Amino acid sequence: MTTHQETNAGARSSQDDMKVRYTAKTHTSGGRRGGVARSDDGRLDVNFSAPGVPGTGTNPEQLFAAGWSACFISAMGLVANKMKLQLPADAAVDAEIDLCNSGDVYFLRARLNVSLPGLEREVAQAIVDATHDVTCAYSNATRGNIDVTVNVV
Repeated sequence: MTTHQETNAGARSSQDDMKVRYTAKTHTSGGRRGGVARSDDGRLDVNFSAPGVPGTGTNPEQLFAAGWSACFISAMGLVANKMKLQLPADAAVDAEIDLCNSGDVYFLRARLNVSLPGLEREVAQAIVDATHDVTCAYSNATRGNIDVTVNVV
């Protein structure tokens, strides 16, 4: 078995104090064209179909968008709490993940459009910046790897 491991040590304060909070485990077969993915706990059971072709399944880009936006909202709650603020109950993130290619090379590009109704724009921007720069695990994982635009809308 060949293992390829990369670290993003700059995004963490210290590997010595790192705690694994949760490990997601899935089994996937068949890929994006008629494949299936299931989690070990049975909470996730999805069929895949490629974008733009008939089928009832989702695709990896949609799952990535949903995961990132859910993580981002949770992370904004942590940031707001540290700032002694209440995150609006109707806070929302509309994530757009582009699957791009240049010849045989495929890559992703992302836009997160964040809505924090009721907060002053400067406050909303401060929460979003701190979330994207420090707190959100997906933002940390993608930093330097894909083009990302985060907008306060």
